Amino acid sequence: MDGTLTDSTPGVEGAWETFGNHYGLQNVDQIIQLAHGVRTVENLKRFCGITDPEELEREATRFEMEIVSASKRNGRQGIIILPNVKATLAPLQNATTHAYANAALENTGIQRPTAFVAAEDVERGKPDPAPYLAGAQKCGVDVSACLVVEDAPNGIRSGKAAGAKVLAVLTSHSREAVEAANPDWIVPDLTYVSFTVNDGIVELTINESA
Repeated sequence: MDGTLTDSTPGVEGAWETFGNHYGLQNVDQIIQLAHGVRTVENLKRFCGITDPEELEREATRFEMEIVSASKRNGRQGIIILPNVKATLAPLQNATTHAYANAALENTGIQRPTAFVAAEDVERGKPDPAPYLAGAQKCGVDVSACLVVEDAPNGIRSGKAAGAKVLAVLTSHSREAVEAANPDWIVPDLTYVSFTVNDGIVELTINESA
């Protein structure tokens, strides 16, 4: 969701600063890059050394609510919606919890999709295919008929491993990092994509000239 539909970069940076101070983390800027597209619980295991399941759940919730709070501090504009998202919004799978996703969507004015998969709905997060397989199942379609829109290499790999076609947007990672994950198409953002629906069939036009 973050980096594809919404931009919460200032909030994410603020949350990692808070947790970095609390857990004595070094190289927070590098952690932010490595953590994108990975479930919060897995990031907290890896970077903060939290292993107790109950503590992980508590801290994951605290981290994600800190993103929402930090995104509005010091004159920041809050979590924002990325260009052309409302025109292209589809059933959503994301690496955050339901609590954070609900708060982020509310902040941007995006209506929560009917088919929705959050971090706690699957045992294994991206790059494992489980999240997108679950999303396709909730939609009642074969995953091979799905288009995954992703900004993070781990998410791209998840979609490809699930058997979906993947459209990558360059909203959070370099073209080189995205290309290494082997998506089917790459565009700067969703303004380079248009969707039309005719008789229940979705037609997609992608402008890869940029």
